[in-house]
Amino acid sequence: MDNQVIIIDFTKQDASIYVDLEVFDDVQKKTFREEVRFLDDLLYGDLVHDKRSPLSESCRIETIEYLKAYFDR
Repeated sequence: MDNQVIIIDFTKQDASIYVDLEVFDDVQKKTFREEVRFLDDLLYGDLVHDKRSPLSESCRIETIEYLKAYFDR
């Protein structure tokens, strides 16, 4: 099984997009569910933060790439 990203829900407000997502990290064999936020093209949230993310590095990068592609950011 590979890393998986599932978008549960999202809300757009002005220049922000709030995204509720679930991520399965294949390295850790764990699922994480959190909210992240786009402010214009910048992505915020502990789940994708380079120092605070509970995800493995490969899963974190894959999650960021997926979200940027999905929301065209």
